[in-house]
Amino acid sequence: MPIVAQSTDTTDWVSRYADEVIAESERRAPGKPVVVASGLSPSGPIHLGNLREVMTPHLVADEIRRRGYEVRHLISWDDYDRYRKVPAGVPGIDESWAQHIGKPLTSVPAPAGSAYPNWAEHFKAAMTEALDELGVEYDGISQTEQYTSGVYREQILHAMRRRGDIDAILDQYRTKKAPAKKSQKPVDEAELEAAEGSGAASEDDGSGGTSGYFPYKPYCGACEKDLTTVTSYDDESTELAYVCADCGHTETVRLSEFNRGKLVWKVDWPMRWAYEGVIFEPSGVDHSSPGSSFVVGGQIVREIFDGVQPIGPMYAFVGISGMAKMSSSKGGVPTPADALKIMEAPLLRWLYARRKPNQAFKIAFDQEIQRLYDEWDKLDAKVADGSVLPADAAAHTRAVRTAAGDLPRTPRPLPYRTLASVADITAGAEDQTLRILRDLDPSDPITSLDEARPRLDRAENWITTQVPADARTIVRSEPDAELLSSLDDESRESLRLLLEGLDSHWSLDGLTHLVYGVPKVRAGFSADATAKELPPEIKVAQRSFFALLYRLLVTRETGPRLPTLLLAVGAERVRKLLGS
Repeated sequence: MPIVAQSTDTTDWVSRYADEVIAESERRAPGKPVVVASGLSPSGPIHLGNLREVMTPHLVADEIRRRGYEVRHLISWDDYDRYRKVPAGVPGIDESWAQHIGKPLTSVPAPAGSAYPNWAEHFKAAMTEALDELGVEYDGISQTEQYTSGVYREQILHAMRRRGDIDAILDQYRTKKAPAKKSQKPVDEAELEAAEGSGAASEDDGSGGTSGYFPYKPYCGACEKDLTTVTSYDDESTELAYVCADCGHTETVRLSEFNRGKLVWKVDWPMRWAYEGVIFEPSGVDHSSPGSSFVVGGQIVREIFDGVQPIGPMYAFVGISGMAKMSSSKGGVPTPADALKIMEAPLLRWLYARRKPNQAFKIAFDQEIQRLYDEWDKLDAKVADGSVLPADAAAHTRAVRTAAGDLPRTPRPLPYRTLASVADITAGAEDQTLRILRDLDPSDPITSLDEARPRLDRAENWITTQVPADARTIVRSEPDAELLSSLDDESRESLRLLLEGLDSHWSLDGLTHLVYGVPKVRAGFSADATAKELPPEIKVAQRSFFALLYRLLVTRETGPRLPTLLLAVGAERVRKLLGS
């Protein structure tokens, strides 16, 4: 491996973990690739909380690659886990899927209409596509393939020989109760627990059988379910007998040849750490509580499999701000694919990169996404002019590019809130959209909508999927004659000043100056006067003027930013609606 200087930036969590992981890898396995790992269970839609299970090691792995090291980021698809329940809100399934509870996920039929051969492949596909868009480089490992091909045979036989020792270790923790699990909040404030993404934290540990402890569970040869109990096992012959509680089937097999079963989770996970030589793997909150998989696994990997527990930071919840009910709803839990429909990949990467793993954060599906994009654009500007702080620069770099190169970005990144307003008003009509975007800056007009993509597409998707129909902007088709006739002289004069200045101010900046300036001029001040130079009453007058314009243009007292709205409506129609 090359010798690369360690990071001196103590404010960047990714660099600090990269330093630690490189040092540990060189101590344990000098000259070999650095191995980091994630685990995802395709038991249903893989949500944005699960994405932290991937993004945390991805960012660390990518930093290590930047330094010239070879890295393997393993993503174990826990598709040989049991099917536990029928998830709510998944299109194409009904309660008849309950008959498959207990089978491996790869033996459960995919939802009706799916192009994929089974349940696991159906839900893996959406996540795989999202990871590709996010620039995540990884080696995918199907645990179904690993177990059914006999890859772990020696590890299974070893665990069965050491079952008494494993039972003794587990027994130390069985009386330690984990803290009560938090209940889910409503979806607009949901805490997406990433725990389910890394195996099954609540899975039994193999105890409870009347014939003794066994860390291995066969899937039934008749009904395919794991509702089995091992009744006997012989270490010498590896002969194993089991009975199925569901269908009553009994079978005796040789474990040295049998490939239809798996180690229980609390033994399976540490076995894989040792087998793959994992140096870094984070885990969710419930995996780090007393008696949980990560804690118990540390002792099992050391004492049973002669391995070392990975560096394993605990990561916090990912919250969701204001997700509307979507046509592709997964029972109200958004996925990375849902997020990537309304935001560009660099922005989503940035949300995970800028917060330490133990810091919770929210992903916005409501109006907050506009503020988030404003913040991102300001960061972009600071990077461009060199005024950015080191930690912010590092997060920005990790968001826009990987060690393999830059991620696709919008050539002309117009403000997201402007694009959303235009999409709202035009309902996606491309000719109207281009006209408005071209008028934003007449000195440097946009010539093609492709210059504003993919951000424009994301903003349009946000408007159509997340903004309720009753909150959409509908421009009047005819003037409000009754309101216009009831206006006092001051309001009429304000409208006259606005209409008089339209042509000379027809740009986003110009119209902003105009609509804020009219109340200043009416009060006897210059249109260029700053807030410090003005009395508080001017703000009141501005709000009243804005409310009047909204009522005359869109029937409500609020709406998209007025300069954008005026550009969208067009000068001729504005004159008509304002009574000119």
